Amino acid sequence: MSQNKVVLAFSGGLDTSFCVPYLMGKGYEVHTLFVNTGGVNAEKCQQIEKRALQLGAKQHWQVDAQQMLWQEIITPLVWGNSKYQGQYPLLCADRYLIAKESIKLCQQLGTNIVAHGCTGMGNDQVRFDISIKALGDYIILSPIRDIQQQVKDVRNYEIKYLHDKGFETSTEHKKYSINENLLGVTISGCEIDQWQEPQDDTYVLTNHYHDFPQQSQKLTLDFVKGEVVAVNGQKMAGVEIMQLLNKTLGQYGVGRSIYTGDTVIGLKGRIVFEAPALFGLIKAHQAIEEVVLTQWQNQFKPQVADKWTELVYKGFYFDPLCNDLHQFLASTQAHVNGTVELLIYAGQMQVVAVNSSAILSSKDASYAQSASWGIEEAVGFIQLYGNSTAIWSKVKQEQQEQEGTA
Repeated sequence: MSQNKVVLAFSGGLDTSFCVPYLMGKGYEVHTLFVNTGGVNAEKCQQIEKRALQLGAKQHWQVDAQQMLWQEIITPLVWGNSKYQGQYPLLCADRYLIAKESIKLCQQLGTNIVAHGCTGMGNDQVRFDISIKALGDYIILSPIRDIQQQVKDVRNYEIKYLHDKGFETSTEHKKYSINENLLGVTISGCEIDQWQEPQDDTYVLTNHYHDFPQQSQKLTLDFVKGEVVAVNGQKMAGVEIMQLLNKTLGQYGVGRSIYTGDTVIGLKGRIVFEAPALFGLIKAHQAIEEVVLTQWQNQFKPQVADKWTELVYKGFYFDPLCNDLHQFLASTQAHVNGTVELLIYAGQMQVVAVNSSAILSSKDASYAQSASWGIEEAVGFIQLYGNSTAIWSKVKQEQQEQEGTA
């Protein structure tokens, strides 16, 4: 096992750029790894590789994990119809694939040392560290947390450190911290962190409401076992579906929101996020699922989905319970087959039609219209169904009468 090779999860941003020469200064042979989970084109990938090698990386590695993200994160997320605290659709979940691929590269290179550029104030450090520990016995290096123990203005310290070593720093996204992948985009910083109204330049995937299309649009989504396989009748891979829906629904402002809630480390957090495709998929999936599952499945399943979502948000994607819950969600999707039609207009999205051979409908009865049972059976059912409440009322009345004559 190598004692000086380190795999650095690398994005090309300021923090991970700082990590390369910093780790080299500590005597490590740095191997950078960029895990592409979407939101970057081929040119950007080349720029990231060039940046890593210019900084001194021994070798740069790249993995396209977009389809993996669809299969391992997006699909169960849609199955669950769940958002963290009812608001946030886990746009952070690609971190688990980055951690997993980093460990794979460690094994390939014969080292047990892995590094990341997370700060000591955010959620991602929790996700990375817990994941790495769940995947084996590895040494975790976190240069940004190291320097945070020494300096207050970390950003300017990093810029000066790189400048002193002859490296330029990008001014990209200087005002905001923007993180984009196939799931969507998160934007933080500046007035967002100060609980003020986000400015117009925080729009990335969605149109500003002034720019919504005048005409509405309809989309049909085909589901097979709870997974979308076609849009408007055209079969597509998961990555293509996400890209198409992010673009189409984003034009109408669908999926843009502000998440305010509790972070893993106990602080109140606030971010702007955009997830057009996810919002569309969840809306459509829930519409078809609720008519093909039994009432008991529909009542219980959200508890499982909410727990899976909580575990993923809080860093426990590789915990056995998360897998157990995943298997349950998968088992509920056997008959979630059919087509859903969405109407999109001016920031709104509505399910207008559902077609499935698995809809739990009866030829002999229709709600509030017709039934295969008689009036006497209905009255008898109601009497037994409400028997407990009726008995409670009778006993309560008798007690009051006794107290009144006492």
